[in-house]
Amino acid sequence: MKKDGHSQRILLTTSATLVVFSIVLWVVISQFFNVVGVNIDPSLEKKFLLYLTAVIVLFLILSLFTVSRVIYHFTKPVDELTLVARKLASGDYKARTSVSEFRDLGNLAISINQIARNGQETQIVRSMEKERLKTLIESIGSSLLMLGRGGTVNLMNGVFAQTFHASSPDTIGKSYKEIGLPLAAEKLIEDVFLSEQVHEQQIRIQQDNGPLDLTVYGAPVIGRHGNWLGIIVVFHDISKIIRLEEVRKDFVANVSHELRTPVTSIKGFAETLLDGALSDPVISRDFITIIEKESGRLHSLVSDLLELSGIEQHGFTLNLSEVDAAITIQEATQLVSGKLAEKQMTVEIEEMDKLVLEADSGRLMQVLVNLLINAITYSKQGTTIRISGKKDLDSVLISIADEGIGIEKEKLQRVFERFYRADLARSRESGGTGLGLAIVKHLLEAHHGSIWVESELGEGSEFFVKLPIQQHPHSAE
Repeated sequence: MKKDGHSQRILLTTSATLVVFSIVLWVVISQFFNVVGVNIDPSLEKKFLLYLTAVIVLFLILSLFTVSRVIYHFTKPVDELTLVARKLASGDYKARTSVSEFRDLGNLAISINQIARNGQETQIVRSMEKERLKTLIESIGSSLLMLGRGGTVNLMNGVFAQTFHASSPDTIGKSYKEIGLPLAAEKLIEDVFLSEQVHEQQIRIQQDNGPLDLTVYGAPVIGRHGNWLGIIVVFHDISKIIRLEEVRKDFVANVSHELRTPVTSIKGFAETLLDGALSDPVISRDFITIIEKESGRLHSLVSDLLELSGIEQHGFTLNLSEVDAAITIQEATQLVSGKLAEKQMTVEIEEMDKLVLEADSGRLMQVLVNLLINAITYSKQGTTIRISGKKDLDSVLISIADEGIGIEKEKLQRVFERFYRADLARSRESGGTGLGLAIVKHLLEAHHGSIWVESELGEGSEFFVKLPIQQHPHSAE
C-alpha cells in the first residue's frame, strides 16, 4: 500500500536518522585497527572494512524494513482517518474508516463513522426533500417563477417554460425584464419589489392558438429572520373560466332571445284578439294558428333545454343493452319519413353487416333522428341523404351525408355549441331550436363516443358518429 501522510514523513525522518547513524557507526568501527595496533596487515584491514561495510549495510536494510513496518502499522489508522475526514469535508458521506486496535484511534474512528452515517442520512433526506419539492413545483398546474433580490430568475417550472416558450438553461440567471414577460406582468413585479406587498392582476396574452387569460399573483419571499429573499410570481391560467363565463353569458342571451320571439308573438296576437279581432272568424283562426305554432316552438325550446340540462347532470344514466345500430338506423329513417316526404327527399342506406354494440337504444335513436332532421333541414328539395356504417376492432362508425348547403370551415368547430346555427335564417324558418347537435354531442360523450363533421360549402356535410362496442364499467353513470 502506498505510504503517504504521517507514514511518509516519519519514515523519511527515521530513514535519514538510520543512514546517518550507520555512517557514523562505520566510521567509528573502521578505526579499530588504528586503535589496537600500528603494524597491521593491510589485506586483513581491507577484509575487515569489507565485512564491516556489508554488516552495516545489512543492518541498515533490516533496520529500515523493520522501522517502516512498525511506522506503517502505527500511522496507517491516522492516515485512514485523515483521508476519510477529507472525503467527509468534500461531501462524500459514503466514506468509512476501519476501527483501529488502538483504543483512542478506535474511538475516533467510531465517531467519524457515526458522523459519516449522520451526514449520509441528512444528505438522503435533503435529496428526497429536494426531489419532492421539484416534483411539487412541476406538478403545479400554474406557471411558477421565483426571482432573487436582484430581480434575476432563480427558479421556474415546466408550465412556465411551456406557456412563455422559455428554456431553463437560457432563463435562469437572467433579469425578469430579459425573458419576454408581458409588460403588465413586469409592471406587477416592479410593484412587488417597490412595495414589498402582495399584488394580483388579470392579464390577457395573444398567442397563435388564441387569447390566453392569466391571473398574475406576486408575493415577497421573506426568510425566517425577516431578511428579504426575493419574490415569487404565479401565473394562473383562467382561460377556461373566462371561456365558460362567456359561454354562460351567450347562453343566457341566446335563451332570452329565443324565448322572447315566440312569447312576443303570442302576446301580440293574443292582445290583438282581445282588442276585437276575435269577432272575425277568419282573422281569429289565423291568429290562433300562429299562436299555436309559436307555443309549439316555445314548447320545443323548453323541452330541449330540459333535455340538455338532464343530460349534463351528474345523475344522468344510460340504460345499456345490446343494440343493433343497423336496425336502429332503419327505424330512425322511418320516424323522419314524414319530413322526408315534405321535401321530396330520399335516404340511401348502404348495405351493412350487423353493428351490435352496447348502448342505450332510446338515446341512440335520439342521436340518429336529430342528425337526420338536421340533414333534412339544411338540404334542398329532391336531394338524397346517404347513411353508412361499419365495425372496427373496438368501435362502430356511422356516417350521415347530405347534399345540403354545407358549412364554412371556420364554423365547423362551433356547430355543436348551444344555439349556434350555421345558417340562421334557414334554421329559424324550419322551427329549429339550435340545441339538437348539442344534445347529440352530450349523448355521445355519455356513451364515451365522439362526433365530428366534414363539409364543403355548397356541396353538403357529412357527420361521423363513433361509438365503442363495449362500454367501460360505470360508463352509464
